[in-house]
Amino acid sequence: MNLFVVLPLAALAGAGLGLLYFGGLWLTVRRLADTRSPVLLFGASFLARTLLAVAGFYVVMDGSLARALACLLGFIVARQLLVSRLGPGRLAAPAREREGARP
Repeated sequence: MNLFVVLPLAALAGAGLGLLYFGGLWLTVRRLADTRSPVLLFGASFLARTLLAVAGFYVVMDGSLARALACLLGFIVARQLLVSRLGPGRLAAPAREREGARP
């Protein structure tokens, strides 16, 4: 297949893997305070997210360094998008306003 088709698809797959990985991390961190065993939750989440990401990279890569780099680029872009969307200051301010606390 043509590289002009394969590389954007690999980057898109990497973005999907990044959304799953870092979105799962965000959900895990939000649930840590409510669970009876935070270490078990975090460890299981880490293992599942890492296995999914590594398996996804392996399938997308298919022995090609260019595909692996495109997938990594998509993964990093997804991380940056989630950090800018869900990062510090984005979600903390509305919570303080609801509680009536002053900054």
